[in-house]
Amino acid sequence: MIRGEKIGLRARHAEDVAVLHSELYDDVPTRARASSHPWRPIAPGSGSSPYAMMEPSDHTAIFSVVELRTGELAGEAALWGIDMHNRTGHIGISMRPAFRGRGLGADVLRTLCAYGFQVRGLHRIQLETLTDNAAMRGAATKAGFTHEGTLRGSGWVYGAFLDEVVFGILAEEWEAARA
Repeated sequence: MIRGEKIGLRARHAEDVAVLHSELYDDVPTRARASSHPWRPIAPGSGSSPYAMMEPSDHTAIFSVVELRTGELAGEAALWGIDMHNRTGHIGISMRPAFRGRGLGADVLRTLCAYGFQVRGLHRIQLETLTDNAAMRGAATKAGFTHEGTLRGSGWVYGAFLDEVVFGILAEEWEAARA
């Protein structure tokens, strides 16, 4: 487990799948905002669940987020689109409804950055989120990310195009923030 201040990142356990699927995937309006793929009905026990356990990959690292204080499953986190030639990657997080608003998001982002920069040797990590996702924008800023731009009308969400913002952080910026 990789430990932050409030959370830990660990491998996905079989018992995590049904909880994450039920609380994150089956919440269609929220899932539509978090994924670039259209929602479709998928049974939680199916290998097609986005939370199904997968074999390790050089391009994606999937974690379950655990609140250290309680030991409870708090959500999921991913470092994806890892490009070792350019030493870049993208991150994303999704917290279970009961764990939102607890200030865990910035710690999840910082801990994912620690993994990306210290373990994987990345130079740059970026995240994209909808412009109206104040919680993620705030967590990104708190974790040391820089707002780099807005992608106009780039997200198709429940029948409307929405703007997305791009945040990025470089390894040296992350190191300076830690010092």
